[in-house]
Amino acid sequence: MKNKFSILILDDVEENIYSLQLLIEEFDVDIYTALNATDAIQILMDNDIDLILSDIQMPDIDGFQFVEYIKGIDKLKDIPIIFITGIYDKDAYQQKGYDLGVIEYISKPIDVNLLSSKLKVYIDLFHKNKETKESLQEANKLVVHNTKMASIGEMIGVISHQLKQPLNILSLYCDDIKYSYDYGELDKEAIDDFSENTKLQIHHMRDTIDGFLEFFKADKDKKSFSIRKTLDGSFELVDSVIKKNNVQLEIDFQNDFTLKGVEMELTQVLMNIVTNSIQAFQDRNVDDRKITLEVYSKDDKNYLTISDNAGGIDEQDLEKVFDPYYTTKSEGTGIGLYMVKLVVKNSFEGNLTLENSNVGVKFIMEFDKIQE
Repeated sequence: MKNKFSILILDDVEENIYSLQLLIEEFDVDIYTALNATDAIQILMDNDIDLILSDIQMPDIDGFQFVEYIKGIDKLKDIPIIFITGIYDKDAYQQKGYDLGVIEYISKPIDVNLLSSKLKVYIDLFHKNKETKESLQEANKLVVHNTKMASIGEMIGVISHQLKQPLNILSLYCDDIKYSYDYGELDKEAIDDFSENTKLQIHHMRDTIDGFLEFFKADKDKKSFSIRKTLDGSFELVDSVIKKNNVQLEIDFQNDFTLKGVEMELTQVLMNIVTNSIQAFQDRNVDDRKITLEVYSKDDKNYLTISDNAGGIDEQDLEKVFDPYYTTKSEGTGIGLYMVKLVVKNSFEGNLTLENSNVGVKFIMEFDKIQE
């Protein structure tokens, strides 16, 4: 973010430019100058200009034509313009300028106090806007930080659950090998079986931890991966949670497609959405619990949808559920679905929307097709 207010002076007479520079040198600003409209436009396109001081009577393109031109360019149209003129200061000319979007007229000879007061207004506005932007940036940093912390908490809960299962199995294998020794049944086959199965559980735990670390790594290596393979792995990860909560999972693969990004991040998205559905089932005491996934392509887009039969969301809340810190849960943080939308948008260049069906909610993820 730049620190200094910047002014462009446009006049076809160098002496006039020099005089204006002397008048405004008391302000700590960056000054750009141009002797014609063509050079002025190039300066405007290459730099962030906050105010334009322009003459009207110029060869080739006059001040009116210059203003009309830049008002048609999105990058330039909102820059305030002050006409400084000794000829076109009549009411008719001033009205023409105002109609084009000029904000002020200052007649020559220039009233130094008037010019200084006008400049001070715009410079003060610049610094106030800068302070506001900095405050917003700090607020956004806080939101992102809190999002990461909440996401870590959610992931730790799932990781903890996933590590307990192989640890319990390892404990059983250790007991088994001890009993085999106690009863004289410890032979090469028993040792080989112990070695193979313990290594399998250790490998599973290592993959789980590696995936967790990859999710929070700042410099992520984006790779192409199969959506079907990722879904299979994701629901292996939460299979015990789904079964524990008596949820019926249906997956409709109409076709497979490829995504590019960090595979573990999509897993986190799926886990978060499924967890939301399970919480809704519990809160509303739903008996016949069903989560349905659909994977399909249409036109030039790929789609992944996740829907449940938990009763849906109030229509007034539908547009708010992705807002940071908005939640319909009594103990919710309101940043889970905000994070989910960020991941879909930033990591996979996709779009996430939500709608009510006749039985529950439906999350719709839309991705561009990858040209292979």
